[in-house]
Amino acid sequence: MHSMILEKMSILNYKNIEDAQLEFSPKVNCLIGNNGMGKTNVLDAIYFLSFCRSCTNQTDSSIINHEAQYMMLKGNYQRRDAAEVISLSMQRGKRKRVRRGDKEYKRLSEHIGLLPLVMISPLDWDLIRGAGEERRRLMDQIISQGDAEYLDCLIRYGKAIEQRNAMIKNEYRDPLLYETVEAQLSDTAARIYSTRKAWIEKFAPIFMHYYTAIAGEGEQVEISYKSHLEGTTMQQLLSQNRERDYIMGYTTRGVHRDDIELLLDGHSMRKTGSQGQCKTYTIALRLAQYDFLKSNTGITPLLLLDDIFDKLDARRVESIINVVSDDRFGQIFITDTNRTHLDEIINHLSGDHKMFLVENGVCTPIAQGGAAQS
Repeated sequence: MHSMILEKMSILNYKNIEDAQLEFSPKVNCLIGNNGMGKTNVLDAIYFLSFCRSCTNQTDSSIINHEAQYMMLKGNYQRRDAAEVISLSMQRGKRKRVRRGDKEYKRLSEHIGLLPLVMISPLDWDLIRGAGEERRRLMDQIISQGDAEYLDCLIRYGKAIEQRNAMIKNEYRDPLLYETVEAQLSDTAARIYSTRKAWIEKFAPIFMHYYTAIAGEGEQVEISYKSHLEGTTMQQLLSQNRERDYIMGYTTRGVHRDDIELLLDGHSMRKTGSQGQCKTYTIALRLAQYDFLKSNTGITPLLLLDDIFDKLDARRVESIINVVSDDRFGQIFITDTNRTHLDEIINHLSGDHKMFLVENGVCTPIAQGGAAQS
């Protein structure tokens, strides 16, 4: 197993961070600061270098500091025992450009998967409360980071759905036209369905293991895959629903409507879970994602933990600290509004660590033992 380390990073005009040059510990990096000071933005900038987008799904233009005309991120990594420099720049109103070393990518999708990363954040609430789209995105993100062919199928499927929806909108009625587009849809849908089905069988036990590790034995959780393709083919679905689709104005059935059902003691998590249970659920989903990525890519991903202790009781906090202090996690970046949890993690690890104070977008290293270094 190869570890991957983000050794240093420069951030220019990214949200409220005008200029930061950061050198990181290969193990644990703690960012302390009040809410709204920018500590989450540091994590988001690291996320951006892996996925070429913000974890908040903000538009690219809103990411550039409002007083600036461009933004730039640069990360120096050690990956598979080799140095990698990734730089990403964007001028207002222009497309973003990403370089690996001195070579610019032609397509951003070529970069996805190079720097595996998992982020746990308060936005993960949407995995439980949000529409099926949120859970599909999780599924697709996990699978495609280790399976380029699957990502290609998703892209082709999405284009074919757009094409079919446009035909419905323009009131095309010729069945032959539909059959051509639908043949393409059926091939990609079958591959997407079988990959997702195989994935959930592997993923569910890992997720359940993490949930129990944090919550204890008293709560039974399960996740299951729900798809229109269960017991039928995409071709059949599309021809059966063509009249209905004409009326609705779009393609109503298919793997683009898939979902993952999240259950606690046999009931829907969304309806019955307390705040602490929902938070534990999302953390367990992300830690399972981490394990899955690690075994799929052969690289230890970066783990970003944004404000994860909020809304949890002391027992769950302690369990999480025990879980993430395990050696099998590589480099960790963690934010909190106070030092208590962070100091506990550092005491558990007894290894290398760095601490930063983040105030108004300015990141200052804190010396071991306390004060911020000027």
